[in-house]
Amino acid sequence: MKELHLARMVVLLRGLPKKWQIAIYLLAGLTAGLTLFIARISNAASYLSDAPQTCMNCHVMTDAYVSWQRGSHSRVTMCNDCHVPHTNPVAKYAFKASDGLKHSYVFTFRLEPQVLDLSKGAKPVVQDNCVRCHSQVLAMVRLSDSSQRKCWDCHSSIHGSVHSISSSPAQLRPDLPKAGLGISEKGGD
Repeated sequence: MKELHLARMVVLLRGLPKKWQIAIYLLAGLTAGLTLFIARISNAASYLSDAPQTCMNCHVMTDAYVSWQRGSHSRVTMCNDCHVPHTNPVAKYAFKASDGLKHSYVFTFRLEPQVLDLSKGAKPVVQDNCVRCHSQVLAMVRLSDSSQRKCWDCHSSIHGSVHSISSSPAQLRPDLPKAGLGISEKGGD
């Protein structure tokens, strides 16, 4: 009962001047509203899925999406099949959250490089997934070679010949998904 009384005092901000109570409630409301607004315009819920279209929430991923869509992997895999760990669901979603926060920071502050490359943390994940899916083919390759070399050292065109984040012609770009406010952008504009 005492804990309930204490929690009620904290929620009601008893003991603080009325101006402070109003300011704290106003700040909490603005924070909650801004959080919901950002979650909506960023299509945050879509990141819980494995849908490849989710990757196009960021316009800089358009070339990677188009090359996947037109490549051989699109018939059998989705982006997360290669780019997130598959050891267990906790590892998968922890990696997605960590990588997503990093991507959000980089793309929000326009710090993205012209040529996208795998991060240091993503390289072992992608390598493990290549080996997981292509283990029968790798049985013919000396494993000592495959443990030192990365699959993309030889197979560099998995996502086509990507030169920069603006390299694919506009006619190859699909429509971008809606931004959450009923606004739709055309790729390449």
